[in-house]
Amino acid sequence: MTSERDRVRALNDELRKHHRGGRIVITRGVQALGADAILKIDQAIAAFDAFTADNDPYGEHDFGAVTVDGQVIFFKIDYYDADLLHLSPDPANPALTCRVMTIMLADEY
Repeated sequence: MTSERDRVRALNDELRKHHRGGRIVITRGVQALGADAILKIDQAIAAFDAFTADNDPYGEHDFGAVTVDGQVIFFKIDYYDADLLHLSPDPANPALTCRVMTIMLADEY
């Protein structure tokens, strides 16, 4: 049987790798880098697989850092209710959760 953590991780990976199952937002700092840089950032985040116990202690693949053209970029996935007003009551249940991945410059965190 799949654990709740495994379901959350799979849903997060689906959003991060394939842009399915949530929303993706970028900060003004990332937007200012331009379309070519954003494409490279998106590809780097999708390919990211360096999750460890140190940077992913809960095993949910909900945060990471990539370096693109010398710029450190963070991605963070948060879990909201369907109305985006409160935290999700069950992040493992996509019917109750809207995932939002924010992509930001490290210095915007």
